Amino acid sequence: MIGYIILAIVIVVVLAIIGMYNGLVQSKVKVDNAWSQIDVQLQRRFDLIPNFVETVKGYMTHEKETFEKITSLRTSWANSGSVAEKADLDNQLSTSLKTIMAVAENYPELKANQNFADLSEELRNTENKISFSRQFYNDTVTMYNTKLQVFPSNIIAGMFNFKPSDLFKAESDEARKNVKVDFGSNS
Repeated sequence: MIGYIILAIVIVVVLAIIGMYNGLVQSKVKVDNAWSQIDVQLQRRFDLIPNFVETVKGYMTHEKETFEKITSLRTSWANSGSVAEKADLDNQLSTSLKTIMAVAENYPELKANQNFADLSEELRNTENKISFSRQFYNDTVTMYNTKLQVFPSNIIAGMFNFKPSDLFKAESDEARKNVKVDFGSNS
């Protein structure tokens, strides 16, 4: 009789360990999927940028510095690997794009250009998708990281070497600020 009780306890413990392990694996897969959704949207934005820059270049010749920075960020993106690196590049690119959009307000001919209007709308839609994807990713990472810390799944996570994931966040105070545009220095 005692043998059956011990066997039942061992089976329950093994099933609990398997359940917690599988839950951690599922959470990690969700984190990876959420990151890939951000990656897809950021790549979409990077694919739109060359056409956008070419459309704007003819009107904003004095914004050469910003265009060069965008090109450099696009190149850096291809070489980055971690969430933190990509988040930093994304923040820098967002700031540069906001600057171009703000400066474009001073160019009525550019604002009237249909190609510019279409590309601007595509970029706005993509930015909205990126924002949603970031939020979803951070929510998914938070749930996963919480599983890594709560008892008893923290024991299983430690046994099987699960590591916490990084949140997607603004890395600098500059990325958190509104873009300041000064038309006086460009004339």
